[in-house]
Amino acid sequence: MKSWFSFSNITSVIILVFAAALFFSPELKGAVLRGLAEVGLFKPSVPEPGEEAKPIQTLDTADEILFKSAEGELVNLSELRNKVVFVNFWATWCPPCIAEMPSIQELYTAYKDNDQVVFLMVDVDNNLKRSVKFMKNGKYDLPVYTPASPIPPAFLGSAIPTTLVLNKKGEVVFKHEGMGNYAAPEFGSFMDKLIAE
Repeated sequence: MKSWFSFSNITSVIILVFAAALFFSPELKGAVLRGLAEVGLFKPSVPEPGEEAKPIQTLDTADEILFKSAEGELVNLSELRNKVVFVNFWATWCPPCIAEMPSIQELYTAYKDNDQVVFLMVDVDNNLKRSVKFMKNGKYDLPVYTPASPIPPAFLGSAIPTTLVLNKKGEVVFKHEGMGNYAAPEFGSFMDKLIAE
């Protein structure tokens, strides 16, 4: 009589338990995705060195795209010209958003003292209390905002996370839907080039 405790049965049970845990735990999904990003998957593509970052979308000075900070301050995107703006649309329940957060924190840490760079972490669920708690629990010091006006579909479609980078002219020169590793050296070089322009 064959024992139930065979290697293949135990392996099957472990895989099943892991799959169930992935299904029910956004944090575990985020950790798995983060591991995949660290081995080189999910690298957002930026222009090659020497290649110009072409505008995808230009922000009109008449456009009122407003974001509200955790402190209640309103920020108008069109008033951030002459700065490089990193915008990330995310939600606390989104596993890819959770997975990319450490890499965004690393990028933010590298540039937070640079007055030519602004970071806007925009919680699309419009729940500042929950997103601030998420940042605190994760030991992130990223600045949290919520939308305070409609977001144009060219900026945010139906996918989160979505990340945009605007150059100093107010042009969107980078858009990435889905998870990305923003701690990659290529992305830092891309930011440095935009800051120097």
